[in-house]
Amino acid sequence: MKYLKTWGFYIFVFCVALLVVAFFGNGPSKGEMAYSDLIGQIQADNVSSIVLEEDQATVTLRQPKGNSSLTQYVVVIPSIDRFMEEMGEPIREGQFDFKGQIPPTPPWWISILPTVGLLLILVLFWVFFFQQNQSGGNRVMSFGKSRAKMAPENRKKVTFADVAGADEEKEELKEIVDFLKSPKKFVELGARIPKGVLLIGPPGTGKTLLARAVSGEAGVPFFSISGSDFVEMFVGVGASRVRDLFEQAKKNSPCMIFIDEIDAVGRHRGAGLGGGHDEREQTLNQLLVEMDGFEMNDGIIVIAATNRPDVLDPALLRPGRFDRQVVVGLPDIRGREQILKVHMRKVPISENVEPGVIARGTPGFSGADLA
Repeated sequence: MKYLKTWGFYIFVFCVALLVVAFFGNGPSKGEMAYSDLIGQIQADNVSSIVLEEDQATVTLRQPKGNSSLTQYVVVIPSIDRFMEEMGEPIREGQFDFKGQIPPTPPWWISILPTVGLLLILVLFWVFFFQQNQSGGNRVMSFGKSRAKMAPENRKKVTFADVAGADEEKEELKEIVDFLKSPKKFVELGARIPKGVLLIGPPGTGKTLLARAVSGEAGVPFFSISGSDFVEMFVGVGASRVRDLFEQAKKNSPCMIFIDEIDAVGRHRGAGLGGGHDEREQTLNQLLVEMDGFEMNDGIIVIAATNRPDVLDPALLRPGRFDRQVVVGLPDIRGREQILKVHMRKVPISENVEPGVIARGTPGFSGADLA
C-alpha cells in the first residue's frame, strides 16, 4: 500500500508538470492579425520583425496595439507576389527585421495541366471510338445492321435431288428457279413472277431445305434470317435491319432472301400492347414497304416459311407480296420411302433392309422424324 501511495504521488507531479509545459512552455502567446492591419502597423513603424513561413508570417510588434498585451501575431498572406511588392521597400530600408524564404513560383504550365489532361483523355476516347466503328467492333453503331447470313460460295449446294418426298412442291418452285437463272428472259416476255413465296406446313416437313434447294438450283446468293432476328427491345432497330437486308440483296441480285418463322414478325397488326405502334409492327410495316419498293427486274425473290399462316397479317398475303403459297405437307408412303433412301445413302446398311417396309410402318412421320 505504501508503494502505491508513492507511485500515485509521482504520477500526480508528472501530470502537473505536463500542464505547466502545455500552458507556459510554448513561448509567448500569438494572436491573429488581418493583412490590412499589418500594412497599417508597418506604416506606423510599429513592426519589429517578420518571419515568413510559406503562406503565413509571424509578426512581432514593438508596442502592443490597442488594449491588447500581445506583441506577436500570425498573418495569413493572400499572395506572395503582392506581399513582396508591398514589403520590398521597407525591407530594403531596414525598417524591420525580415527572415524567411520566398516559395518558388510554380511554372505557368502547371496551371493548365488539368485542362490539357482532360483534352487528351477526350481525344484518346474519340480515337478509340472511331477505330472501333471502322473495324465493325462497335455494337452501338452496328446495332441496326441486318443479321442475315449469306451462304458462302464454297459451301456444298443443296439441289432438288437432295429433297425427297416433295415432288409437287418442287414442281411449283421450278418457275422461281428459272426466273432466278435468267430474269431478263421473263422481263422481255412481260411475264409476271411472284415477288414472294410463302411455304406453309407443319414443323419438320423440309421448308428450309426447299428454300436452300431453290437457291442451289439457281446458283444465286442465298440470304437466310429468322423472323425473330428483326425484332428487338429498341425502337427502330427492326425496321433498320429490314432496310439493310434489302440493300444487301440489291447489291447481290439476282438473289434469294429466306425468312424463317415469319409469323414472329408478320402477325396481325393492332393486337399488341403498343396499340399498333410497337416495335414488331414497325418492322412489319417496313417489310411491306420494301416488298413493294423493288421491281420485278431487280431479280430478288423472297421466300418465307411458317407453320401458323392463320396469324399472318392480310397485307402480307395480298398480290404483289407473298401472293404464291406452297403447302408443304407430311409425306405419303412413297415420299417417306424416298426420304429414307436419301438418308440411307450416308450410312452403311444391311442388304435385307427395305425402306418400303419402314415407310409403311411410319405413317404421319415428317422428314425430320425420319432423319
